[in-house]
Amino acid sequence: MVAAPRGVYTVPPDIGFVDALAHGLLEAYGADPLTFADALVLLPTRRAVRALREAFLRASDGRPLLLPRLRPIGDVDEDDESVTVTALGEASGESVAVPPAIEALQRDALLTRLVLAFRDSDGQPIATSMAQALGLARELGRLIDELWIEGVPFDRLTDVVAANFAEHWQHTLAFLRIVGEHWPAILAERGCIDAVDRRNRLLRLQAARWRAAPPHHPVIAAGSTGTQPATRELLTAVASLPSGCVVLPGLDQVLDDVSWHALDASHPQAGLRELLAALNLERAAVPVWPIVSVRAAPAQRLLSTIMRPAETSEGWSEGEPLDPAALEHVVRVDCTTTHHEAVVAALALREALETPRRTAALVTPDRDLARRVAIELQRWGITIDDSAGTELAQTPPGAFVRLLARALASSFAPVDLLALLKHPLAGFGLARAALLRATRRLDRQVLRGPKPDAGLAALLRRVADARITAPEDRVALEDLVGRLQTQVAQPLALGDTTPAAQWLDALAGVAETIATTDAVDGAQRLWRGDAGEALALAVLDWRRHLQDLPPMAAGDLPPLLDTLLAGAVVRPRHGAHPRLAILGPLEARLQHADLVVLGGLNEGTWPPAVDTGPWLNRPMRAALGLPQPERRVGLAAHDFAQAFGAPGVLITRAGRVGGAPTVPSRWLARLDALLGYRHDAPATRPAYLRRGDARVDWAEALDQPAAYAPWPQPQPRPPLQARPRELSVSGVEQWRRDPYGLYARRILRLEPLDPLEAKLGAADRGSALHAALEKFLARHPDALPADAVGQLLAIGEEELAELLKSPAERAFWWSRFERLAGWIVRQERARRAAGLRTLAHEVKGTLTIGRGDGAFTVTARADRIDLLPGDLWEIIDYKTGRVPQPRELEALFAPQLLLESAIARFGSVEAAAARPEAVELSYWQIHGRDEGGKIVVIKDSGALADRMLALLQQMVDRYDDVEKSYAPLPWPEFGPFFNDYRHLERVAEWSTEGDDT
Repeated sequence: MVAAPRGVYTVPPDIGFVDALAHGLLEAYGADPLTFADALVLLPTRRAVRALREAFLRASDGRPLLLPRLRPIGDVDEDDESVTVTALGEASGESVAVPPAIEALQRDALLTRLVLAFRDSDGQPIATSMAQALGLARELGRLIDELWIEGVPFDRLTDVVAANFAEHWQHTLAFLRIVGEHWPAILAERGCIDAVDRRNRLLRLQAARWRAAPPHHPVIAAGSTGTQPATRELLTAVASLPSGCVVLPGLDQVLDDVSWHALDASHPQAGLRELLAALNLERAAVPVWPIVSVRAAPAQRLLSTIMRPAETSEGWSEGEPLDPAALEHVVRVDCTTTHHEAVVAALALREALETPRRTAALVTPDRDLARRVAIELQRWGITIDDSAGTELAQTPPGAFVRLLARALASSFAPVDLLALLKHPLAGFGLARAALLRATRRLDRQVLRGPKPDAGLAALLRRVADARITAPEDRVALEDLVGRLQTQVAQPLALGDTTPAAQWLDALAGVAETIATTDAVDGAQRLWRGDAGEALALAVLDWRRHLQDLPPMAAGDLPPLLDTLLAGAVVRPRHGAHPRLAILGPLEARLQHADLVVLGGLNEGTWPPAVDTGPWLNRPMRAALGLPQPERRVGLAAHDFAQAFGAPGVLITRAGRVGGAPTVPSRWLARLDALLGYRHDAPATRPAYLRRGDARVDWAEALDQPAAYAPWPQPQPRPPLQARPRELSVSGVEQWRRDPYGLYARRILRLEPLDPLEAKLGAADRGSALHAALEKFLARHPDALPADAVGQLLAIGEEELAELLKSPAERAFWWSRFERLAGWIVRQERARRAAGLRTLAHEVKGTLTIGRGDGAFTVTARADRIDLLPGDLWEIIDYKTGRVPQPRELEALFAPQLLLESAIARFGSVEAAAARPEAVELSYWQIHGRDEGGKIVVIKDSGALADRMLALLQQMVDRYDDVEKSYAPLPWPEFGPFFNDYRHLERVAEWSTEGDDT
């Protein structure tokens, strides 16, 4: 048994804090169960309280114990003694009542009104939307909290000289002064105070009360670094109590005094140095917690060395040589990507479970990495406890209301509407199967293609105009759209002057209505489970506290909802693995695990990027006496140092995140420098990195097959009666370049779906230009008028109207059309002067080769045919895009014009009474660049056309053999420029060299 601890102690970072604390308290007070149970232990967080409970369980080997009272420091007001806290006047019975704290959401709403109301000197608002204003209000709330924490009164804002800053910051200061003037009155009117102000008051009142009347029971404050002044006051009071003690986490007693006095805010010991100054203690006077060895372990010395301030970094070479044992418990893996890092971390956690009772935790501030690791663990059926929980916005109920908000804001645009209809919670009074059937019909038969007009009435008209062959389909679609109109009528009737709270209330009501199925009420479906309950509580908060938000339009609803839900999380109550956890650095403080995976150790992640926030810059913060944001780096460094002392440590980082290269955390860079490791010199790789190589191999092998074998190439052989006997010239080109594509389109009849909300693109532009030229030339078959260019431009305005609606599109494309119009008129004048005239536009022709069952017909529609002197024709193909290259023509992979020539000479053309003696072929590039256009004449077109016709006959003969397959991409270098069937051909799976195309 040891004496009851009193004063200030420390637990080294390589010693499990909560286990050492539990053993020490049991040694000191365990012999007297009543004294032990009467003790009060103050800890930094609720999770630390749970960790200490578990540590007592381990220390007692599972024996029943009456535990001390365990309280988070921030929750001292939850004590029954703290409802009314008495200060120094307690002896006379005088008491001080602390007003209640304002609700967080109510404060957000009130500050949002202030943000929206402010205008700068030019009359411009500082927020352009409700969501932006709410985001700024939350940042403003954090600034107010920081002022309370640091004890900086609002009056100090007047000390900041606005003239020293840019105009933007002058406006910001003016706004902050207005807030400082009015905010206390706003709170007083409601009879409440800021939550941080209330916490500070309670902590200070508790400290004063203990100084005035020390309690008879032991008081132990453990694990806090005392970063906040009010917390420091409480710790100072505890340390002065007759039965009080303060236990510090990881005080560095190895660092030399020169370095200790040179610490800056980014050092992990900076907060503890401030606390010791408040306690009026020298570092050397702080003993190690009883039952803990006083000898500094090698890991402690290593941590102290790598964290040494820059001013004394020369101590690296002057100090004792590094003990090899310092890194025996550490393995490091430098991964390539975040996915690779997640697999490495998940494997380490899974491996820990192979040892009975062994515990493991991933500690990281990187939420993306945490989610990925949780997903990777699912492959072994492991659900891990994630301290950050699941974002409410990403749960099914949260996603459902967000989708509804987007659909309302977009007037039920196709993408938003389908996302809502396909959500598992959507019901609309129908059975799930019936709703999905109707939704698929709506998707394929109505919503594909250009975006319809806004609103459900326009959608109903589109249903009426759609080509729907089955009457029952039309009935189902009209019923679905009718249900939509009826069930979302309430928010659709709201206008742009509707208060935000009313919008949100209507949104929740409609969500409940449309969640109803034919068998289950919407309320039972939407609000059930942990996520549903959390969303229901959020809705209640909105109804209670957002009445202060001003009116807004429907378009503000989705971003406002996203902002409201940001930070709201759902934590499952059960089902997680008892020996694994994912923790943020804050939640990991004082936690115990046999293996700790420190993930995401890159600059900007751990430590975090330094950000002063939107309201104050660095000079302003300095003028107000606020700490610079580097303090966050110091806290992050302390968290890293504490976690680094675990019995087993795996350090991971990703070389690339989101495709961008990363920079290793400064602590790893310091460790590399200390060990003499240079990334360009593999021979210098330290042992703790080499030990990670096996984990890299495991991660790569996890999803890697034993061998790669090419999958057989698709070789479909449809029966002869299914094979086409007629193709257009474009179909022949597809047959030539990609037989499998022709098989999928013509035999399987697999047509690609048009995109949803399709943008007008190159094909639409080409069609419009074709139509404009055809209309212009049809109006003027002979001589051109003097204002031919003007008339062509007028026709272009008509045909290109849809394409030119956007100012950006008009600015880009209209100048091209103007150049094209001039070029076309010049070409037409020259050709007509030479005696050429146009025979036909968009004229159809056919040619049948072979006879009987072997007959095959090829069809074409020529853009334009001109008559040349001497019974000659010129077939012209307008091209707005690329023109086939000579090698493609020579290899007969561009058969369109060649087959049109053969049709003209040997087949029939609708507008022609006789066949030509010969045919010339040319492409007209009507792109509008440079001079406006370009004519490309195909040389030796007659010979090429004859060869193409002979090749077509050979292809017909070959494919009349049932054993001939429609193989994909027989000539990869001549594959289709656009291939709608590439995903079906699965080239990479059967090609030993990968995809050649």
